Amino acid sequence: MVEVNKRIKQVRTALNLTQQEFAKRILIGQSSLGEIETRGRKVNKRVIQIICTQFGVNEDWLKNGNGKMFDIEKPDIKKERLINIYNQLNKPLQDCLIEHSESLLKVHNENIIIDKNEQIE
Repeated sequence: MVEVNKRIKQVRTALNLTQQEFAKRILIGQSSLGEIETRGRKVNKRVIQIICTQFGVNEDWLKNGNGKMFDIEKPDIKKERLINIYNQLNKPLQDCLIEHSESLLKVHNENIIIDKNEQIE
């Protein structure tokens, strides 16, 4: 298999994305991505540019294996998913999501305090 194809799979697995999720983000079909990853299908420049732009991947690394995988810090896919969900909601549901998130944070922080107190005793 061509090395760029292996590196595309490395990017996808480093981001913990399924083939379906990754393919959607780079605007190709899952079957096309599968052929790239497993059968060495030729990768066009557009796909390489989208991967680099979408995920902050170092283009020289992707094409040639030089340097680090990411130009910048690895993207937080979960955070991006949450932001995308938030942006798709209407205003009342956005407010509801924020309230629930604040409640979860409060429970989380209370549990941390409880855990610290238990360790002190």
